[in-house]
Amino acid sequence: MLERLNQALDHLETCLDREVDVAAVARMAAVSEYHFRRLFSALAGMPLPVYVRRRRMTLAAAEVLAGKLTLLDVAVRYGYGSGEAFARAFRSVHGIGPGEARRAGAVLTAQPRMSFRVVVEGSTTMRYRIVEKESFRVVGRKARVPLVHEGVNAAAAAHVESLDEQAIVRMKELADREPAGILSAAVYLTDSREEGAEADYWTGVATSPETVAEDLDALDVPAGTWAVFDNHGPYPSALQELWRDVFTQWFPSNPYASRPGPELLRTQPVEIGEETDSQLWIPVERSSGNAGA
Repeated sequence: MLERLNQALDHLETCLDREVDVAAVARMAAVSEYHFRRLFSALAGMPLPVYVRRRRMTLAAAEVLAGKLTLLDVAVRYGYGSGEAFARAFRSVHGIGPGEARRAGAVLTAQPRMSFRVVVEGSTTMRYRIVEKESFRVVGRKARVPLVHEGVNAAAAAHVESLDEQAIVRMKELADREPAGILSAAVYLTDSREEGAEADYWTGVATSPETVAEDLDALDVPAGTWAVFDNHGPYPSALQELWRDVFTQWFPSNPYASRPGPELLRTQPVEIGEETDSQLWIPVERSSGNAGA
């Protein structure tokens, strides 16, 4: 898969002077556009549109400094219909406008071409199973929270602490599906996985799709395939490392791609640093690509 991803990135480089057809780029990687965007974000540490804009403005900066074209000509070459739009994009990457960049001593920012490679860091193994699940419903309480890569997510923790005992008892009464017990569900609002990206965060239980609980929020989850990862380690760092490893190691090494759907987590929160058992459910589908490529 890494070879296909790098071929897709090579193709992306040829599209920087026009609108990028992400679906076509994803097809070169033999994955869905949805999975390509999420996988790129996890591997690169930035959303795909941000990378494209930085690469485009890196090339545009070279044209600006060369001085052979007018600023408007450079703007048009890189797909901007007006000098103002180009100047805004230029400033968002370099911190200065294209006119200022032509002055002696201007400091610019370059985004190098990206490629992915396997780095062997140890012999860590990942325990997982593939589960086919019928449709179900998550009932509980929802909050919108930012993504936090390291340490406790204060917004998510505050949401959990806000639940009253009556709501928790009601959830437990309704739980009748796997994963059992109180769980969390994250529905990401964009394909970005960078720090601060927002998600709808649910605390609830899995139950039948017909369950009605007027005092609780409901999230309907269609039937599909899930990759289930068991984890044991210090809270919450082990969970954050597991999520990272799923996208940067497991997906590139296995014939599966992520698909739309909530990510489910069942864990027993403990004091920071204490060890606990957890289970992470990721919605997946069989990939048409060759995972070993």
